[in-house]
Amino acid sequence: MKYYLGVDAGGSKTYAIIANEQGQVIGAGRGGNGNHQKNRQQAEDSLRLAVSEALTASGLTKDQLEYSWFGMAGADREPDFRILRPIISRLGLPRTEISCDTWNALRSGTEENYGVVLICGSGVNCAGKNSKGATYQCGGFGYLFGDFGGGYDLSVEVFRSVIRADEGRERKTVLTERLTQLLGYSNVSELREDYLDHFRDLPAHIAELLFQAAEEGDQVATGLLIKQGDELGLAAAATIRQLAMEEDSFDIVLAGSLLTKGDRSGIIRHAIEQRVKQSAPNGTLRILSREPVVGSVVLAMESSGMHVNREILDRLSSLEKVPNKTS
Repeated sequence: MKYYLGVDAGGSKTYAIIANEQGQVIGAGRGGNGNHQKNRQQAEDSLRLAVSEALTASGLTKDQLEYSWFGMAGADREPDFRILRPIISRLGLPRTEISCDTWNALRSGTEENYGVVLICGSGVNCAGKNSKGATYQCGGFGYLFGDFGGGYDLSVEVFRSVIRADEGRERKTVLTERLTQLLGYSNVSELREDYLDHFRDLPAHIAELLFQAAEEGDQVATGLLIKQGDELGLAAAATIRQLAMEEDSFDIVLAGSLLTKGDRSGIIRHAIEQRVKQSAPNGTLRILSREPVVGSVVLAMESSGMHVNREILDRLSSLEKVPNKTS
């Protein structure tokens, strides 16, 4: 029997699962921040903890692992890999691969080994792989480098909209009352003065206010969600053109909390679809329903030459739960 390790390392949590070649999960572990760009030592400690817990739970030794795949937030460029390779090497595993976490999210969300993935969580990212194996990443480096959206950017947009509405530069919005209540101010003037006098970070969860406000018909909130979807659709369309996938049939996997949990009314999704269908009419949007760590295990299996069929994928998906997992 062969065994495979998959790891999904993000900015707030790190998951690791070990499965056998039949797709049966026999061990799982977890850690905290796994993004070296936030804290390098913390990321290494989280990876070591998650892998150690998974090995202990499985009863295996490191040498018994056929292949290990690490899908990691922040694994974007060669300078990142120069940092990450020694970190993974120090884990002492026999055969490993490192990729950006876009790729395990994509593989978790589609039954094929190609397609496009859009991530919209605290930030945004887009990547694609065509049927010939060519890959392309569009964005993922923040507003200055062309991105728009995700929790951090949308929180700023909510704050700006409330200030602009108070000054008469924007139409009135229910976000005004929601934001001042959430941040603990009695009115916008008090909010403005405090933020002018003191440097304060805006919490990313402010973006969640948009969804309820939009469901109630608020035009400002709806407009921001449509813009978010349109920008994600532009990234997907650019990726599709770069990879010459316009005539292909493939999945566009939607990942990240704002797409998988927040967009219940489908405003963002509809805007994405409108853009994507102009470039690739045969592309199909799929909301990611599995944990991305499942994709890491599948990639580990495929890297060792194994063919992953629907039965194995279903088995991995039904047994993917990581102990003490938070949402």
